[in-house]
Amino acid sequence: MMSGETQIDPTARVDRQATIGQGVVIGPFCTVGPHVTLGEHVNLVANVHIAGHTTIGPGTRIAPSASLGGPPQSTRYRGGATTLVVGADCDIRENVTMNTGTEDGGGATTVGDRCMLMVGAHVGHDCHVGNDVTFANNAVLGGHVSVGDFTVLGGQVAVLQFVHIGEGAMVSGVSGVAADIIPFGLAIGQRAFLEGVNLVGMKRRGFSRDDIKHVWRAYRLLFHGDATFDERRSAVEREFGGHPLVGKIVDFMHAPRHRPLMMPERSGKSAEPAAAVR
Repeated sequence: MMSGETQIDPTARVDRQATIGQGVVIGPFCTVGPHVTLGEHVNLVANVHIAGHTTIGPGTRIAPSASLGGPPQSTRYRGGATTLVVGADCDIRENVTMNTGTEDGGGATTVGDRCMLMVGAHVGHDCHVGNDVTFANNAVLGGHVSVGDFTVLGGQVAVLQFVHIGEGAMVSGVSGVAADIIPFGLAIGQRAFLEGVNLVGMKRRGFSRDDIKHVWRAYRLLFHGDATFDERRSAVEREFGGHPLVGKIVDFMHAPRHRPLMMPERSGKSAEPAAAVR
């Protein structure tokens, strides 16, 4: 329920220097630090800890025992005024943790709008999470990870630092992700590999059958066949590069990265050959 009146429980500890928007609700035993900004109608349900230079967007709800804005878990952090920015209308459940950035990693950790982070999820320092992203229970990101819009991480997913996950990807539960995942990719396995295209996610977003077929055909051409990976990648660019969704996959493959590109398991290799890594 939203109202224009700000409500702060008498047991909460809110620093006088914090910026509190209209209609904010701060429940029992919450703590809000001096450099925190809470947008309009933010709801801290109970026992929520918000610290650091942290901004929470309007309408975001944060459940009990969440801790946001704590210092990065990095031995290279030097105590600087790095930031955490969480977008609007997010649903952040119990025991979620998010850290601010580091001086050497760009100084900011960001989470977009309308994200849902379920129980025990973690966003590490210098991560950048897009809009409409879902983390199931205990999905965790190491530092410097980027996650594209509309991505879904299943329960117990662990993502290695510096991994890039493209828009609309899906990672099944209990998977360890150590390689970059193309947009709209479907990854499974204890040591995750590409299983195909996230067809369910694309259908839910309302993509046409023609769009989905183009992405699927581009995926088949890119990851299957006797030619080298570079030859198959060039073929995808020639045949499908003009399609807007496939174009996102092509752009993703050309972007600079620290990790190899995730491959299907049946190719015999779980990652792109080292020579192709940039």
